[in-house]
Amino acid sequence: MAPEIENPIIRVRDITVQFGSTRVLDGLNLDVKRGEILGFVGPSGAGKSVLTRTIIGLVPKVAGSIEVFGVDLDSNTAQRRNVERRWGVLFQQGALFSSLTVRQNIQFPMREYLRVSQRLMDEITMAKLTMVGLKPEVAERFPSELSGGMIKRVALARALSLDPDLVFLDEPTSGLDPIGAGDFDELVRTLQRTLGLTVFMVTHDLDSLYTACDRIAVLGNGKIIAAGSIADMQASQHPWLRQYFHGKRARAVMT
Repeated sequence: MAPEIENPIIRVRDITVQFGSTRVLDGLNLDVKRGEILGFVGPSGAGKSVLTRTIIGLVPKVAGSIEVFGVDLDSNTAQRRNVERRWGVLFQQGALFSSLTVRQNIQFPMREYLRVSQRLMDEITMAKLTMVGLKPEVAERFPSELSGGMIKRVALARALSLDPDLVFLDEPTSGLDPIGAGDFDELVRTLQRTLGLTVFMVTHDLDSLYTACDRIAVLGNGKIIAAGSIADMQASQHPWLRQYFHGKRARAVMT
């Protein structure tokens, strides 16, 4: 069970999500601390990305409540837009609009939520590209002209375009080579420290858990089966956790 946290930035209680007759999340409870990078792990197909999509409103829940920044996302619908303005999302494959340039992709949330001049949007865009380690000339390229690592960075720049307090990252290092994945982890860690971000990171990448995450929550059978530090995960006697954190791939990380 995940321990209760005082004044969490995300508070999920008794969330149930069902697709047809399949119950993916079953009375799940989870708190996310302000300012932490939480790594959210679990077996493939367990519903890790489903929880992210449920929190941000893309997947309907059958039961339960979700509070973000202290706002119940059901009962305070008038405030929901203000809450959404304070989070950014990086989807697993980047989810860039293929027909838009990098500049237009990054500016997409600005056009929805801000009333500012084109000149200011362009200045913000260049600042965000620099922030994620990309050169200004990338702004005029289309997603088809970018490498996998560049797509991830552009998607992160878009997630940061409104200066959010909270960022959701869905498998941010998937599809990247080990060097690119390590660089991305370092970038996320640096941004979290310098901007004071809270990061909810769905991942299966052990290296990310060790190098980037402050705390880990584990999904199993539709619920949180463990939450804590890497040391807590290593000490757990749960069969899946032992296999995950003490398996052949884990040894290389732990040495």
